[in-house]
Amino acid sequence: MSRVAKNPIVVPSGVEVTLATDKISVKGPLGTLTQLLKGDVAVERNGDALLCKATNDSAEADAMSGTLRALLSNMVAGVSKGFERKLTLVGVGYRAQAAGDALNLTLGFSHPVVHKMPKGVKVATPSQTEIVLTGSDKQQVGQVAAEIRAYREPEPYKGKGVRYADEVVILKETKKK
Repeated sequence: MSRVAKNPIVVPSGVEVTLATDKISVKGPLGTLTQLLKGDVAVERNGDALLCKATNDSAEADAMSGTLRALLSNMVAGVSKGFERKLTLVGVGYRAQAAGDALNLTLGFSHPVVHKMPKGVKVATPSQTEIVLTGSDKQQVGQVAAEIRAYREPEPYKGKGVRYADEVVILKETKKK
């Protein structure tokens, strides 16, 4: 059995878990998330803990039990605490401004870039060069951060572009004569 799946998921107070035959639903103060279940993995509830167990001895069921355990753990953490991803803009004239459910970016192109936020992800700009994305779905917050970073990835010579706050960009030395 997967070692990850052996760890129980502790459900904090204020979070409600609904088990059905084909899906599991987690509801908390920050929203509701659902996950479809496959027949290879069974989810059991023991008091305030959830356990994921493989229903057969196949390698796929073993792998999916650990995957489902990680997904459920992220769902419980997302609806109770939420997830946050920070981006920084490095470059002269690079600016970001949050306007409702859209993010206006000035990234050195001849046109402004407007990124529309999907439902469930909120954007804030504490300063002109910082972007903070928050939401309850870890995958969705990470995907939006990757889409914003893809507009202008950090280049290897000056490091200009959109980067994650914890990202380290290794700069190349310029060509010498």
